[in-house]
Amino acid sequence: MRNLTRALILTLDQEVAGAAKASGRIRTTLAKAKEVRPFVEKLVTTAVKAKKCLDIANKIKSPHERGSDEHKKWRATDAGQAWLKEQAKYIQRRRQLFDVLRSKKAVILLIEQIAPRFEDRPGGYTRVAKIAKRRLADGAYLAYIEFVGEPTRLTVESKS
Repeated sequence: MRNLTRALILTLDQEVAGAAKASGRIRTTLAKAKEVRPFVEKLVTTAVKAKKCLDIANKIKSPHERGSDEHKKWRATDAGQAWLKEQAKYIQRRRQLFDVLRSKKAVILLIEQIAPRFEDRPGGYTRVAKIAKRRLADGAYLAYIEFVGEPTRLTVESKS
């Protein structure tokens, strides 16, 4: 599941024009797609929470340069302690994501690209679309698992 999830996230980092795969979508067997969907949903929820903590921390960030005497005094104030708590929450969630994905690039993409897309969405970040054609080798049912809300390559091509 870790490899499927990482592959799904890393497809967002490729060039869209002329790419072999559509951005934010992978093809796998139907059983694997159904199994990995809740796994991805939980990771996206964690990334959304991490993004919110980072946004709050950036709003109350110190105007002084880090390491300066003014910054050290600011850290002792209530605003400094609130900033520290939000930073700690963000770092903890980022480490949780890394613990599962084992890829810094995937964690960064998850927090910086995927989480902002789904901040206002309560769930249902992915969809599983069954493909009519079965795999030739063993006859397994195939499916796409993809992030919702983003135009796929098929919809872009049909508009042209």
